[in-house]
Amino acid sequence: MRDAGGCRAPQARSWGPLQGRLWAAAAAKEQSYEYGSARYLLLCGLGGMLSCGLTHTAIVPLDLVKCRMQVDPAKYRGIVSGFSVTLRDDGLRGLARGWAPTFLGYSLQGLFKFGLYEVFKIRYAELLGPEKAYRWRTGLYLAASASAEFFADVALAPMEAVKVRIQTQPGFAGTLRAAAPRMYGEEGLRAFYKGVAPLWLRQIPYTMMKFACFERTVEALYKHVVPKPQSQCTKAEQLAVTFVAGYIAGVFCAVVSHPADSVVSVLNKEKGSSALGVLQRLGFAGVWKGLIARIIMIGTLTALQWFIYDSVKNRALSRKCYNWINVENQNEMKGSL
Repeated sequence: MRDAGGCRAPQARSWGPLQGRLWAAAAAKEQSYEYGSARYLLLCGLGGMLSCGLTHTAIVPLDLVKCRMQVDPAKYRGIVSGFSVTLRDDGLRGLARGWAPTFLGYSLQGLFKFGLYEVFKIRYAELLGPEKAYRWRTGLYLAASASAEFFADVALAPMEAVKVRIQTQPGFAGTLRAAAPRMYGEEGLRAFYKGVAPLWLRQIPYTMMKFACFERTVEALYKHVVPKPQSQCTKAEQLAVTFVAGYIAGVFCAVVSHPADSVVSVLNKEKGSSALGVLQRLGFAGVWKGLIARIIMIGTLTALQWFIYDSVKNRALSRKCYNWINVENQNEMKGSL
């Protein structure tokens, strides 16, 4: 099982419910980052900021075409034709429209998403106790990630609204500094937060799948695919497993969150619209427009995010990790099972 500290703890083969990969590892002896400390959590937030901000900005062209396919499917019929039409209408520079709000918004989202995920995972594990926390670890991943994403989306919503308006409304504004004041002047603060509810509907299921599926996929890969124990893998090999698990998780993320993503794209484009009205107008078929583009985008995105995140944490944490459950409690559980 993949631990919360970015390392993967050793197997506990004779501990009953604790058999398998121990999780929530502490920082290494020779490092100053103690597991659960403020420094450790800030490091997690920094890793999340870099992973989300950089990756989302890198795929702005694909995201732009995906959004336009959702809001104007008659003009943008597919990925290839969408790129062709965009290049014809806006030129090569047009593919970078919305990069600034994307970078700012998703950097903030990553800070809260990954940082608070670790916070909530630690707190919920403490409430459950070590044995139940391991036994119910999938539920713990789901609860911690949902809690973190709730706050992350509040940070993301303003820049997401600006990004979609820039990318999908021709002639509105071409830059962040032009779009944000105009949106505020026309609609006030509502312009930036009217999409937060559908954003929750899109991002919370997405993030729950992203974290829970990733954590369990890593476990499965080390158990059934990797030909040697995780403890014998180099950091490069561990990061390769991280990338593969991240891509698998990303495919599932794209599917479960796509209908809400379609609603968000249309909602942020149209002034005065409501989420329910947009959903009724799109219908069942309409909310699945652009799914293939989103699967490619989110699969790649999620894999790169986990790769960058683990890379940041692994630079500060030693290969040797220790379970956060203290030795006395471990011995008590071992003797009682």
